[in-house]
Parts: sequence; C-alpha cells; structure tokens
Amino acid sequence: MAKILVYIDAPAAEPTAAQRELLTLAARLGEPVAVLGTVADATAIAALGTHGATAVLGTGAPALGSVLIAPQAALVAAAARHVEAAAVLLPNTADGREIAARAAIKLDSGVITDVIDVAADFTATKPVLAGSFTVTARVTRGIPVLALKPNSIEVGTPIPAEVDLEELELGDTGPGAQITGSVESPATGRPDLQDASIVVAGGRGVDGDFTPVEVLADALGAAIGASRFATDAGWIDHSAQIGQTGKTVSPQLYISAGISGAIQQKAGMQTAKVIVAVNNDPDALVFEIADFGIVGDLAKVLPQAAAEINRRKS
Repeated sequence: MAKILVYIDAPAAEPTAAQRELLTLAARLGEPVAVLGTVADATAIAALGTHGATAVLGTGAPALGSVLIAPQAALVAAAARHVEAAAVLLPNTADGREIAARAAIKLDSGVITDVIDVAADFTATKPVLAGSFTVTARVTRGIPVLALKPNSIEVGTPIPAEVDLEELELGDTGPGAQITGSVESPATGRPDLQDASIVVAGGRGVDGDFTPVEVLADALGAAIGASRFATDAGWIDHSAQIGQTGKTVSPQLYISAGISGAIQQKAGMQTAKVIVAVNNDPDALVFEIADFGIVGDLAKVLPQAAAEINRRKS
C-alpha cells in the first residue's frame, strides 16, 4: 500500500481536529506515516497510532523546536524519501505552506495549497479567487506535496496501530531563524480560530463592544473572529482578523455579526459550509453569500440566540 506522509506540527496527547483530518485523508489514500515537527513524548506518539498512523518519524533532537521552518522542511523531505511516500500532506497554515514549499523544492516536486479534498489519483480540489470558484489540480512532477485546509475532511474511525518513534539523521539543514523568546497568549478556553468548526465574527456593527459576540461564541463553543475594521480600531486583537489580509477560515458554521461583507472579508470565510449573517442593513453585501440572514440589531439578536442555545443545553 502507498505510504502517505503526514506532517504533525505539534504532537500532543490528543491530536487536534486538523491533525485528525490529515490522518483520515491519508488513510483514505494509503498508509498514514506521521513525521513530527517537534519532539513528542511517548503519550503523543501512541496517540498518533491510535488515530491511524502506522509509523512515526522524527529527529528526537530537542533543538528542532527552537528553530523555524528550515529544519522541519528538511525533515519532511528526508522522511518522504525514507518511506518512499506517494504523497505528503501538511496543514494549510502559514508555517505549513512554507514548509510545504521548501520541502517540495528539496524533493523537486510540485506543491498545491488550500486543498479541500484529494482523489485517489492525488488530484486535489481547491477554491480559487477568494472562494468564488472550485478547481481541480494535479502535481505533474515528483511527489505531490499538498496543504489541506482545516474543516475540509470528515474525520473517520481510524484503525489503531502500535507505533514507536523512528529517528532520522538530518545532518546540516542550513541556516534557520532562531526562536529567542515567546509570550503565551492568555487562555480563553475557546478553540483556535483557524481550526474551529464554528466561528462567530464581529465587525463595524459591534461599535466597540464584542460582548454579544463573546456571549454567543461561548454558548456555541466557538472561536471569535473579526473584520479588519474591528481590529484596526483596537476593539479586538489583530490575531482575530479574518480576510484577505488576515486569516482564512473554513468552519462548518460561520456567523457574521455586523460585518458588511466586502470582498476582502469574503476572501477569508467564503468557503465556510454554512454562513449566517446578522446585520441591521438589509442591503449589506454579506447577505449575497449568506445561507441564512437576519436583519436586526446584533446587540439584541446574539444574546437572544445565546440564551436559547443555553436553555436547550440545560
């Protein structure tokens, strides 16, 4: 059976939803083999086996996590050669795309990003032009290197396997930027924006108060996003920005609150499975792409929705 290499950027005791999607897709295409972006303990390695990985590769070098991109790309390329992979799957994050590009160069292969599905012959499906169209594409040179968007694959029931870490020797990977320090963001208890299956986003219409957005997000167990106007105004951190100059999300449910729906915003969320728009302007552009629309004051609509959701959960 063909070996499908899956890049796991941050192994943990329980793989993330995006990592489980990668393993599910790999199992559909062949035999999943995980390659680790950072050092993992025995629990994290065993968890990958529980979720379908048939082998786990890494360097075992603690220093790998202290540098950016270059060593991970070298490891992905070395692992792909080692297992004679038929394809390489990575997350469609900023780091994932850069690692994919660098690894593809080392493998003399083609790379496709923003992938939402892959056929048995490794034909990839992806959105283009801010999600306005969906196209299929194939790598015609070398090993297909594919970066998968989160919330694209329905996670299946894995076939568990017992796995151990196999260490690869990388040698000199060339210069790479060093992480000299980091600051941990305050814990919110909410899912990561780009991995979340539900996103509630606020824009100009919140008028500086994200409380209604936060109340609904907490009721739904959702991540919080924002338009560029809201982040530029200082109402919320720039890490929450969704759009052409921010993050791209593809949740199962996207709730747009007080956002007009200009093309820059649509570029970051148009591939959501279901879009619900709340806006007091009936002519807002967001209603053109929304599956469901509510014309009303978000300060009233969102708390009412949250209260009903909480009532049904109790």
